[in-house]
Amino acid sequence: MTDRPLRLLGDPALRTPCEPVVRFDAALTRLVDDLLDTVRVPGRAGLAANQIGSGLAVFAYNVDGQLGYVINPVITETSGEQDGYEGCLSVPGVSAALRRAASVTVVGVDLLQDPATVTGEGELARCLQHETGHLRGELYIDLLAGDERREVMRQLRQLTLAGSDSRSAGKAP
Repeated sequence: MTDRPLRLLGDPALRTPCEPVVRFDAALTRLVDDLLDTVRVPGRAGLAANQIGSGLAVFAYNVDGQLGYVINPVITETSGEQDGYEGCLSVPGVSAALRRAASVTVVGVDLLQDPATVTGEGELARCLQHETGHLRGELYIDLLAGDERREVMRQLRQLTLAGSDSRSAGKAP
């Protein structure tokens, strides 16, 4: 099992749109295996390839007992709306209320290049939207506005300051 380290806010890989997969080889199989292993860690719902440093358009999900992956995913259908709190493994320590579609269908392919379709509602729909956003180089915090965005930015500043204080605590003047 390979649980890969996560890229965090500020890492350029998270802001770089992923490239479509064109080579279906052993390296891609290893990437999918690593994504699945990494998303199996308790408390994780989804993981895009750029969150572990790959620039390929692949994500894995693990929601309510449904574990899988999609290569070259595209959202083809959305319906309804849901409000809920959302967080991100690459933006640890903060979450925010965010409106998303209540039902989503994603279409892509699997490792054999066979069609792969995932339809989700509720938390799975939220995950599918979140991960396809990652593959475009977007973070959920980019979708926030108004008071919600200001609050998340304030929390991120506090976390950054707390982190820099702890790093400098052991240094001599």
